[in-house]
Order: sequence, then structure tokens, then C-alpha cells
Amino acid sequence: MKVAVIGGGSSYTPELVNGFLERVDSFPLSELWLVDVLPERLEVVGKFAQRMVEAAGAPFEVHLTTDHRAAIKDAAYVTTQLRVGWMEARKQDEYLGQRHGLIGQETTGVGGMAKALRTIPVILNIADTMHELAPGALLVNFTNPAGLVTEALSRYAPEVPSAGVCNVPITTKMSILKRLEMDGTEIEPERTELDTLGLNHLTWHRGFTIDGEDVWPQVMENFLSDLRATEHPDWDVATIESLQMMPNYYLQYFYYTHKKLAAQQKWPPSRAEDVMQIEEALLKQYAEPDRTRPPDDLMKRGGAYYSTVATQLLNAHYNDLGETHVVNVPHRGAVPGYPEDWVLEMPCKVWRSGIEPIPAEPLPTACFGLISQVKAYELLTVEAAVKGDRNAAYQALLAHPLGPSADKVEAVLDDMLEVNRNYLPQFFGATA
Repeated sequence: MKVAVIGGGSSYTPELVNGFLERVDSFPLSELWLVDVLPERLEVVGKFAQRMVEAAGAPFEVHLTTDHRAAIKDAAYVTTQLRVGWMEARKQDEYLGQRHGLIGQETTGVGGMAKALRTIPVILNIADTMHELAPGALLVNFTNPAGLVTEALSRYAPEVPSAGVCNVPITTKMSILKRLEMDGTEIEPERTELDTLGLNHLTWHRGFTIDGEDVWPQVMENFLSDLRATEHPDWDVATIESLQMMPNYYLQYFYYTHKKLAAQQKWPPSRAEDVMQIEEALLKQYAEPDRTRPPDDLMKRGGAYYSTVATQLLNAHYNDLGETHVVNVPHRGAVPGYPEDWVLEMPCKVWRSGIEPIPAEPLPTACFGLISQVKAYELLTVEAAVKGDRNAAYQALLAHPLGPSADKVEAVLDDMLEVNRNYLPQFFGATA
């Protein structure tokens, strides 16, 4: 069985390799193809991945290539973890927001929109190649903004089975378990399920079961207790008491925008600049000729439990396990009253035949209002990215609750497009 990883030069790749090594008994991988457009980066990360696999007894081969078509051909699974424009583009996204007094962030607000415009055409090209060279293969997208990219795939590459994945649900699950285990009782994650709903990076967690038993009242009690005991909590207690849900931490950009804008004024360093330093150190460690295990510093990079999320999902699909995983897919009527073609982040059953959303109650009106506004922005951004439609991009900024005021949209859009000119041929022509 062949798996292709597009963006194989990512600093996350060694963790992904570990995930495959841990599941060789149930997931019979024979060829892992790592693809990257930066040969020098692929050399460092890829050679380290090869040493890791060799040290584990070489249960599968690791191939390195800059040719995504060769990697995708006859693959059973393709995962995407790429970054168009690399970390420098992320830095530009962040400072784009700061320049205009807006949130500058990798997936949220104007920064997330810039990244989506760069990324969606590239991912759709990968999907086209899969349809040609690996029909029926499952595309699992980790590239941010994951929900928005998956929205584009569902609308413009429906013939390719796909799902978007994020590590927020599993990190939330593990943090809940850690708090529940403080009484000394160890609980295996496999015995638990998290009920969550919304858009990627815009979800609310509202239920938690252990062996099918609902323990959400205890989870909420613990959460509120911790907030009350913290001098400067991330969430105000009144909001959580009202909602009786745990918001995805990205909702802080919407609920406490003024705090996030104030924090931006202290840059540099922005998060991208921090990550640049972390990755520089990681790559030096990856290049150590005797190293066969990921360094502890990898946890500083973010993306905790990435390998668990990725390889568990592929394993559940391959082995037709019917496990529950939180993924981004069109809900197809699973949430009454929501447009059926909307991509939502929600619990789904993972079978070999497909990924099936589990029927779910709609969110409260206070949450749906924000979701519908952001979904309007997402749909307009997909149109802008695919067609190079400047007016759709203008309206996407107009619709976004973290976007500029109407009289500033033109200036922000001009800046966004010009900064990203080299990566937006759909707006500037193929020779740009």
C-alpha cells in the first residue's frame, strides 16, 4: 500500500512517520512517498524519516521526490500538509492584518483569507492529479485553513473522496481527560468521544462520553472551576455559564478581538517569526546523522497529536472500523436546518466506504449567527480563489466579522493581492 504526503519536507513529517511505525500491524503500508518543492528541505527531513524507518526494522520504504505525480500514482491515500509561500508568506499574512488594524493570523481573518487564495488552487490541482492517477484514493487535508480548503474540494473536486482534519478536537479531548484523571483514574482516549460542532477553528465543544456515559456536567464543572481559579482566564466565566459549552480557542479572536489586537501591537516576534526560529533549530537536529528519533523540541512547533489524528483516521478507513473521528466534511443533512452542502467540523463514522456525519442537534442561535456569517465569507473566498474573481474577494472581506469596515475593503484587498502577487496567477494572469 502506498501513501503520498504532499509537503513532506514539513517539520511535522517525523511525527507522522512515527504514527505509521506505531500502526504497522494494522495498517500495512509498503511505500511512503514524501513530496516537496524544496529539494534541500526534503533532503534533511526525508533522510531523517528514512533513518527513523530503518531503525525500526524497515517495515516500509520511504521515497523522496519533487514530482507530485510520481508520488500520487496508484496511491491509496494522499495527505496534504503544504504551505504555499512557506513561512515567509505566513509572516506576511500576520503583518497584513497588523498594518490595517485587523487580526493577522494564519487561518482567521484577512491572514486566513490570503492563505486560502494561495492554497486552494494548489490543492485542487492535487485532487485533479489524484482523479487521473489514483482514482478512489482518499485525500486527507491538514493544510490550513483546513475547513475552507475542504469546502473548495467538496465543490470543485467532488469526484475525489476528501476530508479535512485538525488537531484541536484531539487536544481538547486530551485536556479534558487530563482534568478528569486528576482523581487518579486513568482513562484510555479510545473509550471517549467528544461532541463538537461548527466550522474549522470555529467550533463549540458540548458533550463528552466515557464508554457511552455522559460526563459533560462534570467536564463543565471542572472547566468553570479552573476559570474561576485563574487570575487572568482565557474566557470570562459569564460567557461559559451562559453557553454551557467550551469554545474552540480560536473563538477568542471573535469574542475578545480587542485583546488580540493589543497583543499584535507587541510584535515582533509574530507567531510565524517564532516558528521560523523553532524550525531552524529542528532542521539542525533532523540533520544529525545519528538521530533516529524526533527531538523533544518538536512539541514547541505546535500541532500536538498530529500523528495520532492522521494515522488513526487512515487506519480506521482502511480497516473499515466505523470509529468516530471529528473531521471536516459536507454534513449532507446531518444537522437539521443547516444548508446540506456546508462543510462542517463534526463527529463522523469512518468506514472504508466513506465518512458519514453523525446526526447532530444544531448549535444555539448565538453560535449559528457567527457560523453563518463566516460560512458566507468562506463560500465567497472559494469562488475568488478558484476563479480569480476580485469582486468575490471584495465581498468576502465585506462579509467577514473580523474584516475591515466597508470603506477600507478596497485598500486591504489591494494590499493582500499585491503582497501575494507571485502566488496568485488567477488574479494577475499566468505570467505573474
